Amino acid sequence: MSSGLTQRRRNAGSDNVEEHGDGGGAGAPGTPNTADARTPTERPDAEDDYYDSDGKGGKGANNKLTLLEEVLLMGLKDAQGYLSFWNDNISYVLRGCILIELSLRSRVKTVMEIRKRPYPERLIEVIDERPTGEVLLDEALKLMKIDQQSITNWIDLLSGETWNLLKINYQLKQVRERIAKGLVDKGVLRTEKRNFVLFDMATHPVSDHSVKEELIKRTVDCLLGRGPQPPDRRTIAMVCAAYAANVLENALLHLSHAQREACFQKVDEMLQEHAALTQKAISAGTTEVMAGVLSVYTKMDNIL
Repeated sequence: MSSGLTQRRRNAGSDNVEEHGDGGGAGAPGTPNTADARTPTERPDAEDDYYDSDGKGGKGANNKLTLLEEVLLMGLKDAQGYLSFWNDNISYVLRGCILIELSLRSRVKTVMEIRKRPYPERLIEVIDERPTGEVLLDEALKLMKIDQQSITNWIDLLSGETWNLLKINYQLKQVRERIAKGLVDKGVLRTEKRNFVLFDMATHPVSDHSVKEELIKRTVDCLLGRGPQPPDRRTIAMVCAAYAANVLENALLHLSHAQREACFQKVDEMLQEHAALTQKAISAGTTEVMAGVLSVYTKMDNIL
């Protein structure tokens, strides 16, 4: 595709750490802080699709997946149980998913300021300190209580992409492996040991294929306009994150070439629209935190 995600410089050292440990600009100035300023009960989809208003799983959500888990699951090779070794984007994208997930659960929002900054540069504040029940989310939430940083800075800090040694402890370690273990606990994956000649590595093949099939169906329905229209904000965030993480193509393999091209065009349009927080995006429930993260995603490498 000629349009879409553009190049973003990465910290090569951090990527090397991710591969073995973790398993691996500016947006448009926008509208007043209406999306994040609403109380949870005033927002569209106040219970956030399948989460209760306290941000914990409801409606039989024991097996419901977080955005992080959905993106990782989409990228996993079903039988082999690991991600492509050539994927340099997913670790960074997963940190952005943490911010979006916390925003959708009404734990964080952007700081209200008289002079509006571009969305990626807006500061994040914690508005609800209650734990979510998800280890990675709660770990990030504790860090965010300590300091106020912009959306871009938080993604960088959680990824370990910083030259500030005083903030290097903000990096979340072994994120991919911990997400995979969470999926094992939910019965979606299982754990196996695989020999890679020079070393042994724990892999996580898909155990419950119905969960991944439902994820793929929801993705394709969203992009081809087959599902609920407009799609809910959680699905929008998941699809855009999968696109930025270079794993979206895994959900489109069974489609024709024309359908795949239509899907990529649709997700590119969706990413740009919600990154800019248009009126349509606000009506879908997109928050300023979500818009800021998606705006960061638009500046990443596209190696699809």
